[in-house]
Amino acid sequence: MRLATILLDSADPAKLAAFYTAATGWEATYADDDYVFLGDGGPVRLGFQRVAGYQGPGWPDDRKHAHLDFKVPDVAAAVTTLLDLGATKPDFQPDEENWTVLTDPEGHPFCLSTD
Repeated sequence: MRLATILLDSADPAKLAAFYTAATGWEATYADDDYVFLGDGGPVRLGFQRVAGYQGPGWPDDRKHAHLDFKVPDVAAAVTTLLDLGATKPDFQPDEENWTVLTDPEGHPFCLSTD
């Protein structure tokens, strides 16, 4: 068994995929009205699926089930770029010395840390 795709629920898969394309540089490998998949040729893709009535998990919220972690060379610069792309930085930061929590335009939390 190998991990092939991490799929995020979404109200608007194309819009959310556009955010992650700009953030990661990954390109769409498949898209229709309900699904978009991004990849960089590696073994794991990032996907987005339309869910009627979708509402983001919120942060902090014990009901969140998963989040993405990204390594970046400069956290402060990445935060600035991602905020410009539509991410938000919640007030609650559990350990900002080691990582910064942001949320994407639909509320999925993700973390940034250095290489």
